Amino acid sequence: MNLSFFDQFSSPSLLGIPLILISMTFPALLLPSLDNRWITNRLSTLQLWFVNLITKQLMTPLNKEGHKWALILTSLMIFLLLINLLGLLPYTFTPTTQLSMNLALAFPLWLATLLTGLRNQPSASLGHLLPEGTPTPLIPALILIETTSLLIRPLALGVRLTANLTAGHLLIQLISTATVTLFSTMPMVSLLTLLVLFLLTILEIAVAMIQAYVFVLLLSLYLQENI
Repeated sequence: MNLSFFDQFSSPSLLGIPLILISMTFPALLLPSLDNRWITNRLSTLQLWFVNLITKQLMTPLNKEGHKWALILTSLMIFLLLINLLGLLPYTFTPTTQLSMNLALAFPLWLATLLTGLRNQPSASLGHLLPEGTPTPLIPALILIETTSLLIRPLALGVRLTANLTAGHLLIQLISTATVTLFSTMPMVSLLTLLVLFLLTILEIAVAMIQAYVFVLLLSLYLQENI
C-alpha cells in the first residue's frame, strides 16, 4: 500500500473511534503530580522553576488586571509545548497540525479577550478601529480594514501554528525518505542528507517551542489591548 506524505497528518482511529482526544490528554500524564511534602525532589523543583519562568515571561507585558489570566495562559503554553515536542517523536501524531484544533483553541480565547474589552472599556476597544487623526474621507475604509484585521486574528493564530508544524514535519519526512533511498546507491550523499536531517530536527525542536510561545504571547498581547 502506497502512503502519501500527508497521511501522517490524518487523525488516528481505532474501530472508527478517533484517538485525537487521547493524544491531547497524554501530555498531562508526563507532568509530575505535586504532593504535600515539605521536601520535594529535583523533578518537582525543575517543574516549578519552569512554570514560574513561563508565567513571568507571559505576564510581563500585562498589567495587574491581566494577571487573572495567568493560570489559563500558562496552562495553554505548557499544553502546546508538550504536544509540539511529543509530535516530533517517531510514530506519533501531532494534534496541533490540525487546523480545526488550533482554531478551537484560538477562537474562544480571542473572543474572550474581545468581550472583556467591550465590557470593561467599550470606548477604548472600539477606538482601535479608527486611528486618531484619520482624514474624514478615509474613515469608512479604515474602519472596514481594521475590523477585518481584528476578525482574522484567530484565523491567523491557527493557520500560523498549523503551517509551521506541518511544513517542518513534511521536510523531516522528505529528507528521511531521501536518506534511506540513497543509502544503497550513494552512501556519501546519504550521510550528508543524514547530517541535514539531524540539523533540521534540532531546528524543528526550536520551532515547536517558539510557535507555542508565539501563540500564547499573541493572545496575551490581544488581552493587553482590551484591559
